[in-house]
Amino acid sequence: MITATTASGSNLEARLNTRYIWTICLVAALGGLLFGYDWVVIGGAAKFYEAFFQLKDTAQAVAAESGFWAKLRTNAISPVGWAQSCALLGCLVGAIVSGPLSDRFGRKPILILAAFNFVASSLGIAFAQSFPVFVTWRIMGGVSIGLASNISPLYISEIAPATQRGLLVAINQLTIVIGILAAQFVNWCIARPIPDGMAADAFAASWNVTRGWRWMFGACAVPSLLFFVSALFVPESPRWLCKAGTGRRAERVLSRIGGASYASAAMAEIQATLTSEDRRVRLGELLDRRVLVVLGLGIFLAVFQQWCGINVIFNYASEIFAQAGFNLNDALTNIVATGVVNLVFVFVALFTVDRLGRRPLMLFGAAGLALIYLAIGACYHIKGAGTPVPPILFLALVLAAIGTYSMSLAPVVWVLISEIFPNRVRGTAMSIAVGALWIACFLLTYTFPIFKTLLGVSYTFWIYAAICATGFAVLWLRLPETKGKSLEQIERELVDRSGREADS
Repeated sequence: MITATTASGSNLEARLNTRYIWTICLVAALGGLLFGYDWVVIGGAAKFYEAFFQLKDTAQAVAAESGFWAKLRTNAISPVGWAQSCALLGCLVGAIVSGPLSDRFGRKPILILAAFNFVASSLGIAFAQSFPVFVTWRIMGGVSIGLASNISPLYISEIAPATQRGLLVAINQLTIVIGILAAQFVNWCIARPIPDGMAADAFAASWNVTRGWRWMFGACAVPSLLFFVSALFVPESPRWLCKAGTGRRAERVLSRIGGASYASAAMAEIQATLTSEDRRVRLGELLDRRVLVVLGLGIFLAVFQQWCGINVIFNYASEIFAQAGFNLNDALTNIVATGVVNLVFVFVALFTVDRLGRRPLMLFGAAGLALIYLAIGACYHIKGAGTPVPPILFLALVLAAIGTYSMSLAPVVWVLISEIFPNRVRGTAMSIAVGALWIACFLLTYTFPIFKTLLGVSYTFWIYAAICATGFAVLWLRLPETKGKSLEQIERELVDRSGREADS
C-alpha cells in the first residue's frame, strides 16, 4: 500500500501491526491450504476409488484398439481421465464467478462461501455411493478451489503493505504446498500396504477400496471448518471498501494495520486510482488498450504456470512412478517425498521474492524446468529402448523439477497476477486470469493420458520442455519487475507503458 522508498514511508512501515497483518493473511491463506489438499488428494486415492466404481482401465482399453484415431477416441472418453479432471471444470466456474462476485459483494463473503463449500464437498465425496455422485461433488469441490485460488491471494495483496506483499502473497503458496503435503501424508497414513501380486478380487475387497479412499477425501472437512469459522472474523479489504464508497470503514481497517498516519497516506493513494468510479466493472474498461495489454500478460502468466507441466507429476504421480519401475507402495512413499521437497523449496521463494524480485525467479524456473524435462524425457526414451535406467534417477529428476517449480513459477505467478492489474478492475481481471489458469490446467490434465498413449512419456515431457523454453523467451521480453512497489505505483507504471506501446 505504502512504499518505503522515503524516510516518511520507512517510518510508516516501522509502525505496522505485524501480528494483526499476519493473522488475517494466514486466515485467508487457509483457502490455499484447502486448495492444495483438495487438488492433490485424488492422486493417492485414484487406484482405490477406480476399483470401487469399477472404472475401466484406460491402458487396457486403448491397447485393445487398432489405429491412431481409434486409440485417441477410446482414451479421450475414458472415465478414468474424467474422474481426474472433472474438478477442473468446477475450478473454472469458481474462478470466473469469484471476480464479479467479489467486486460486487466484497472479498470476505467469497472467502466464507469457499470455506463452506469445501466442507460440503469433502463430506459429499466421502459418502458418494455412485460414480455420478462422486463426480458431482468433485466438481463442487473444484468450485471451492476456483474461488479460493482467486480470492485468497487477491485479499492478501490488498491487505499487505508494499514491502511485505510479495512475502505474504507467497505465504498463500506455502499453505497450498502444506495442503499438498498434508494430502499426500494423509493418503500414505490411511492406505494399508498392498502385497505384491495381490489378486484383483482381493484388491477390490480390501479396506483401501471399500473405505480408505473415503477417509482421504473426508479428512479435508476438518481444516475446511476451521477456515469457515476463522473467515467470519477477518476484516473486509480496505481497497474494496474504498471502491464501495465506505471510506470510513476502510480507514478503520488501515488504522488497525498501521496507525492513523499510515491509514491517511494509504487512503490518499487508493483514492487517487478510484476517483469518480462506481462499483460496477464494465466490459469496455477491460477492453481498453492499456488494460488489455496488462490483462494479456496476466493470462499468459497463469496459462504458463500450468502448461509448464508440473501438475502432471502431482496428478499422475502413481502412473509416472510406475512407468519408472516403482511398485504402488513405493510410489505412495515417493509421492510424500515430492510433497516434502515442494514444501522445502517454497521457503526459498518466501525469502527471495522480495529480495531478488519476481522476474529473476520466473526466468530461473522456466529455464530450469526446460532442462529437467529434457533429461526426464531422455531417461524414459532410453528405458523404452531397452537400456536399464535406475528408478532412483527418475525420482531425483522429478524432485528437481518440483523443487525448481516450487521456488519460482508456483508462488511468483500468484504474486504477479494479484498485483499487476489496476485497482478498478482487479477482481474481475484476476478472475479472468485465474479462469484461464484452470482452463489450461484442465487441458494439461486431460491430455496427458492421450499424449502418453499416442506419443509416449518421453515425447510428452519433451513437449513440456519446449513450452518452458518458449515461456522463458516471452518472460525475458515482456515481464517487468514489481518488487517493493505499491499496487498503485505498479498500476501507473504498467498502464502508462501499455498506453505508450499501444500508441506506437
